[in-house]
Amino acid sequence: MTAVLFDMDGVLVDSEDYWVEFEREELLPVAVPDADVDLAEVSGMNFREIYDYLDEEYETAITREEWIDRFEAFAETLYTEHVDSLDGLHDLLAELDDRDVPTALVSSSPHDWIGLVLDRFDLAGAFDEVISADEIEAASKPAPDVFEYAASEVGIPTEECVVVEDSENGIEAAARAGTIVVAYRIDAHGDIDLSPADVVVDDAAELREEVLRLAG
Repeated sequence: MTAVLFDMDGVLVDSEDYWVEFEREELLPVAVPDADVDLAEVSGMNFREIYDYLDEEYETAITREEWIDRFEAFAETLYTEHVDSLDGLHDLLAELDDRDVPTALVSSSPHDWIGLVLDRFDLAGAFDEVISADEIEAASKPAPDVFEYAASEVGIPTEECVVVEDSENGIEAAARAGTIVVAYRIDAHGDIDLSPADVVVDDAAELREEVLRLAG
C-alpha cells in the first residue's frame, strides 16, 4: 500500500512566487542588510527557524518578534487573497481516495496558515492527515523528521510513501526519509538541485500523472 504526502507551499498552492518576492525584496534587506543570502538556503524551512539560521550565520538586524510579525501579517493576506490552488487538485485527491490511498498535507508552515488554505479552497477533510512541522518536535527540512513523522501517522512505511515537494530542502528531506520523491519544478526556485528526486515534473498535469502512476 502507498501513501502520498503533499507539501503545501509551491505544490498545493502557488505561494512560492509571492514568498520569494516578499523575502527577497522586503524582508531580507531589513533583516540581514549586509548579507547576500541565497533563498535556496532557507526555502522549505519553518519561518521561525529561518530567523535562527540567519541570526547564527549572518547576524540579524531586527528582533525575532519583528520577523515573526512581518511573516504573519504577510501570510494572512497571501493565503486569503492571492494564491491559487494546484490545477486539478480536487480531482487528484478524489482519485487517490477512490483507490484507498492515504494522503497527508505536510508543511513547515504553522497550522493557522494551513487552515487558511484549507478553508479557502474547500479542502477541509480532503486529507487523511494534516501535519505542521511547527507543531511537532521535528528538525526543519532538510532534516527528514517531518516526513518520517507523517509516514508514521498514515501508517505506511516511508519507503512506500510518495512525497511531492518543490524546494531543495524539501526534496532533500524527503529523500533522506527514504520516500519516493516527486520534485515539482517551479520558476520561483530557479536552478536548484533536483538530483535527490526519483521523478521531476514540470506542470500540474504531469504531477497528477506521476502521482497516480506511483500510487497505483
